[in-house]
Amino acid sequence: MTNPYQSIYNQTVSSGDPLPFTLPDWVALAPFERYLGMEIDHAADGTARLSMPFMGAHYQGTGLMHGGAVVSLADTALAMAIKTVLPPNTPFVTKDLALRFFAAVTGGVVTATAKVTRFEGRDIDGLVTVVDQESKPVAEFTASFKLLRPR
Repeated sequence: MTNPYQSIYNQTVSSGDPLPFTLPDWVALAPFERYLGMEIDHAADGTARLSMPFMGAHYQGTGLMHGGAVVSLADTALAMAIKTVLPPNTPFVTKDLALRFFAAVTGGVVTATAKVTRFEGRDIDGLVTVVDQESKPVAEFTASFKLLRPR
């Protein structure tokens, strides 16, 4: 699949610059997620499943998938699950997150399955399970998000 954001990856961004892209849908991948190779496999009713192949750019120094790539996949999976329970264009941000690793990723495709576990007022919590290509648990991710107040 071609990446519609390829042309902006090397642009330097200054504060106040206009957004150089438009998401095709409310539940869609942004430039960073596409850059990492993520795909949305499912997103509905407060749940989402995203996958990401282990690519050369994901290596850390000893040949394993970089932990930041795993965190990015989990955070994005939960964000997509949250988007399924919000009206389009509702702004929200990650407030805090935690990830516990169970195993290293050495190759193949990693999958993150997310679910919203609490939605109260402006606060949303969720849980994500990350598995490797053999469905072996790699990590568990929890996070809290906050809906932003309208400006």
